[in-house]
Amino acid sequence: MEELATRERSTRNRVARSILDHGPSTVADLAERLRLTQAAVRRHLDSLVAEKVVEAREKRVYGTRARGRPAKVFALTDGGRDAFDQSYDSLAVEALRWIERNAGGEAAVAAFARDRIEAQAGAYREAVESAEPAQRTEALAKVLTADGYAATARNAPVGEQLCQHHCPVAHVAEQYPQLCEAETEFFSRLLGTHVQRLATIAHGDGVCTTFIPHGAPQTSSSASVSTAGRNPA
Repeated sequence: MEELATRERSTRNRVARSILDHGPSTVADLAERLRLTQAAVRRHLDSLVAEKVVEAREKRVYGTRARGRPAKVFALTDGGRDAFDQSYDSLAVEALRWIERNAGGEAAVAAFARDRIEAQAGAYREAVESAEPAQRTEALAKVLTADGYAATARNAPVGEQLCQHHCPVAHVAEQYPQLCEAETEFFSRLLGTHVQRLATIAHGDGVCTTFIPHGAPQTSSSASVSTAGRNPA
């Protein structure tokens, strides 16, 4: 019995980890990725929902919704994300609050956020600049994944979407959106084109999504960040 319980817990953790890595997922998605039956996935999801690790949501549809019942997806709750190492959040918030109060207000926090990104920028620049132009978003996704963001790149109409399925600083960014803004500006400079942040985990979305349009790359000095239609962090 103990061995069975351990195996069940291991599989349940795989289900939660798959949602972390790939974002909100349907039962069919999870069954295919994990090579489980849909009945087994539903059983584990029921347990994870009861433990408040995941929650069911209506699948977001872009464009015209098809007839019929909207698809249900399962996403990690805040508590579920906490299980993947966000215990330092309260200290980080306290540090940023001190900066805001004693070192120049919101502008100081924004300057800190930009400096934080630049301090980590070397590996990102190397990965992106060494890739072919058509592969740069994919290269950025891979280096983000290595830093714990579980990122993927996918084609979208007239562009690409960079999706970050995990954010190590999501709880901090809820209070200090300057972290998200600095990251978006950095992506724009790195890819040499304007980008548009469509959704953020910090705002309650299941995935941080950045739209990167197709078209002639701009120089880094002229790259811009679009926030039109963006959910602010």
